Amino acid sequence: MSTTLWIIFWGAVATYLTRVGGHLVLSRFERIHPRVEAGLNAVPAAVLTTLVAPAAVSAGPAELLALAVAAIVSLRAGLLAIFLIGAVVLIAARQFMG
Repeated sequence: MSTTLWIIFWGAVATYLTRVGGHLVLSRFERIHPRVEAGLNAVPAAVLTTLVAPAAVSAGPAELLALAVAAIVSLRAGLLAIFLIGAVVLIAARQFMG
């Protein structure tokens, strides 16, 4: 096997083990402490921030437009709608702005 396939394979194994491990640890508790639950609920926003922040810092006009539209949509819509609308605006802006 090539090196790339080994990296993909072991990356998949590591991802699976971390997900299963987290499930096994949390399933041992009858109740989860509210602080732990709040921390786990914050993970998606933290991951999204790590993806958006570098693009926002080194953004061009198309990226800033998509970020602004996504911020406005976030006031009324859910996470999936924000992502989809932001992606559509980014693609359209890149197409028409050059």
